[in-house]
Amino acid sequence: MGGCCSSCFNSGSQEELLSPDLETRRRQLAEAAENRAKQNEARGLSNPEKVQRKIEQARAREDKMDKYASQSGNTTLKWQAN
Repeated sequence: MGGCCSSCFNSGSQEELLSPDLETRRRQLAEAAENRAKQNEARGLSNPEKVQRKIEQARAREDKMDKYASQSGNTTLKWQAN
């Protein structure tokens, strides 16, 4: 009774049935790594998007200052003692 083996029902190997193809698996692993990185960056922050906007604004402000400094020439302040 029941002399059928499991290989009678499998068209491919057991490994092929359980895991997706290699490219799909790589994509899933890459997405999971990106999600973990985002979570680690946002750990302890109530609003990570706001922090990112502030960082971008600071960079833009710094770039503007560098641009104006290069246009006006030497803008460093020098102290002179009399």
